[in-house]
Amino acid sequence: MNDAASKIRSKLEQEIRSIEYELNNELPKELMKARAHGDLSENAEYKYAKERQGFLSARLGQLKKRLGEFSMLKLDNLPRDRVAYGSRVKLVDLKSQAEIEYTLVTAEESDVSKGLISTISPIGKALLGRQAGDEVKVQTPAGVKEFEIVNLQTIHELG
Repeated sequence: MNDAASKIRSKLEQEIRSIEYELNNELPKELMKARAHGDLSENAEYKYAKERQGFLSARLGQLKKRLGEFSMLKLDNLPRDRVAYGSRVKLVDLKSQAEIEYTLVTAEESDVSKGLISTISPIGKALLGRQAGDEVKVQTPAGVKEFEIVNLQTIHELG
């Protein structure tokens, strides 16, 4: 698990460095170049650079907050008998009887095509704290889905 945690931390830090570089090096040059064109009220390059600056500043704040939250995540505190971050869960759709397997991950790691769903997704939220044998109702864009948890492996079992 430390490997996954270090990958996430590294990914967040890399994006933070990239944004800080653009904010501190590239955008100031673009703004200076745009100012040299004269009237700023009609200057599309200047407006774009200012909008980009605002977007990047907001994204940087989000990433730093996320990195701080992630740093406080204590894996030892995760339950050993209930669905939590890092759990692999096998579900049966009670209507279609289709089996689905998900691993609960952070938003940064999520990739539905690989069965990695975020703990903040509708299904992820509905599964948190549940145990094998529990039935779970999830409000999805396609309507309410009902699942039964048929198998649960927590992060502690998966290692």
